[in-house]
Amino acid sequence: MTGLVIRNTGSWYIVRPDSEESGCTTFNDIPCKVKGNFRLKGIRTTNPVAVGDRVSFEVNREGVAFITAISQRKNYIIRKASNLSKQAHILAANLDQVFLIVTVAHPETSTTFIDRFLATAEAYRVPATILINKTDLYNADERKYADGLAYLYRYIGYPVRLISVHSGEGIQELRQELQNRITLFSGHSGVGKSSLINALLPDRNIRTEAISESHDQGMHTTTFSEMYALPDNCGYIIDTPGIKGFGTIEFSREETSHYFPEIFKFAKECRFNNCTHTHEPGCAVRQALDRHQIAQSRYMSYLSILDDEGESKYRNGDA
Repeated sequence: MTGLVIRNTGSWYIVRPDSEESGCTTFNDIPCKVKGNFRLKGIRTTNPVAVGDRVSFEVNREGVAFITAISQRKNYIIRKASNLSKQAHILAANLDQVFLIVTVAHPETSTTFIDRFLATAEAYRVPATILINKTDLYNADERKYADGLAYLYRYIGYPVRLISVHSGEGIQELRQELQNRITLFSGHSGVGKSSLINALLPDRNIRTEAISESHDQGMHTTTFSEMYALPDNCGYIIDTPGIKGFGTIEFSREETSHYFPEIFKFAKECRFNNCTHTHEPGCAVRQALDRHQIAQSRYMSYLSILDDEGESKYRNGDA
């Protein structure tokens, strides 16, 4: 039998059988374990199967279902695991788009985090949209900064939406963009992912928590990744646990600039084909930086990814 992985509970995966296999229009989701070891391009991953995977599974004589194979993924979002190993963690697979939810306050999302996530989305060919949430809470200076952040990423070419679950700003437009698509929602804890999904899918009643007053940071409410069907099964939302840092993986120094569209644009004019845009003479990227055609924050994020080979950068809070 074949099906879609809709939830990861750590040791079990919940699989929704294909309608053709189950022979019915309603689904009986099946808890499955993993049979054997799965590998993704030789990389060790903390979760060999991800939400969004299409899998084959079989039920043994004892009535326990096992996943036996994973269909080839069209894409995925992956990050370096936040432990001391060199393992990776797949957030979700087979995506039509990703919504990166950020806040400029309560808590603040750093541009380094945003840029690392966007670079990974570029690397694995997942269209990304930035949602600047909680606009109803911002004072004049914070709203001005949010508008400036939106201008920066729109200039680069990313769609940006300013939204508020409380006031309803931008929510109806989001509903339209979700139709007939599989969309990953991701971001720091506390940026309002669960509240946003509750607003989009009010019948789900996903648990939310208040922001920690002492640290102005969010507290984890989503423990495992889970996929939710939109009304009339016209799309899916994938909710993931909040993430603090975002360590990149499989980025070579020569290719990192490819995942920053504005840097890649100017890199074509560099004197040397293998320019790293750090010290080489005739570097068109650094010249564009001096002319303010590339934002300093974006260039610093690019350099921080180059430093990931040091195995410690990604474990910092802003990484």
